[in-house]
Amino acid sequence: MSLTEQFNQAQADSKNLPERPDNMTLLKIYALFKQASSGDASGDRPGMTDFVARAKFDAWAELKGTSSENAMQQYIDLIESLKD
Repeated sequence: MSLTEQFNQAQADSKNLPERPDNMTLLKIYALFKQASSGDASGDRPGMTDFVARAKFDAWAELKGTSSENAMQQYIDLIESLKD
């Protein structure tokens, strides 16, 4: 199975995890997905009043320079670790 196929399967698996991950893990999942699918963070950082969007943007921005393939693999590994 190709990396992209594994990534797509991990996306599907992420919707059926045995329990909801904690917020920090959810941010990591989001950031890895965005890095893998869109590359480095772009656009303006959300304002102070939008806490959720700002946290998501910051988590994504921390992965700047990570290759799409590397982010995909980290995403797959993270989802796999949460399935147990």
